[in-house]
Parts: sequence; C-alpha cells; structure tokens
Amino acid sequence: MPIRLTWCLVALLTIPLPLFAAVQDETDVDIQVREIAKTLRCTVCQTENIWESGAPLAQQMRGVIRDRIALGHNTEEIRAYFLSRYGDYILMEPPKHGVNWLIWLAPFLLLVVGGFFLYKEVTHWVRDTPTPPSQPEPPLDDQARKRIERELES
Repeated sequence: MPIRLTWCLVALLTIPLPLFAAVQDETDVDIQVREIAKTLRCTVCQTENIWESGAPLAQQMRGVIRDRIALGHNTEEIRAYFLSRYGDYILMEPPKHGVNWLIWLAPFLLLVVGGFFLYKEVTHWVRDTPTPPSQPEPPLDDQARKRIERELES
C-alpha cells in the first residue's frame, strides 16, 4: 500500500497543473483599467499601485475606473478625477513641477554632496597619516625585555 501511495504522489506532482488552468481573455476595458490603475497609488498600501493592491479601497477605485471608462471618459479625465479627490499624492510618479522637483533632484544632490564630504574626509586621513620613521627603533634593553617576559608569564 505505501508503494502505491508513493506512486500516486509522484504522478500527482509530475503532472503539470498549469495545463488545467483556464485562459482568461482580457477585453479592451480590462486593458485600459490595468494601464490607468498602474499609474495610481493605493492610499491604504502607499507603496503599491491600485492594480497590484488587494485592499478594498483599491478594488473600489478599480471599479470607479471601469465605470468611468464605460461612460466614455479618457485616461486624462479619469486621472484628473482622482487628482481632484486625492491630490498629487495619488500619482505613482509625481509631476515634475513646484516642490516636487526636490523629490526628483534630491537623490542626485545628496550623492554629489556626499561625494564631496567623502573626498574631504579621505584627503584629511591621508594628510594626517603619520609617516613611518626613517630610522629603526633601537633594540630593547635587558631591563625592558625582562619586564615584558614577567608581564607575559603572569
């Protein structure tokens, strides 16, 4: 009996299950909903767009997009609708005007400023590194050697 069970498990695991998956056709409306939803931020998740989010609010927002497409609104009108409700925060890619320029330029500015300070610090380290003595240290005398041996033994 255990051998049969083993063979059944092996057969079950080797059958490619995706063969049994149904193919789902997307309509033009579904494609438009997906493309618009990928550009809008989920206000619950905050790091995901509403297409990828599983939050109930994101599902409702996808429904609103679908309804507006059915009413004949274009992409810009739908985005304008959400912008009027949530402001620039709703966009996954903030617009490049006003204070938002800071969001776009800050990483590059921080990289330049950080590089400048790193350069200054490295040159400071190099300048303050002591040079090795040109003469070798004199050998230890007997008194110092005996003291070191005592310290090591205790």
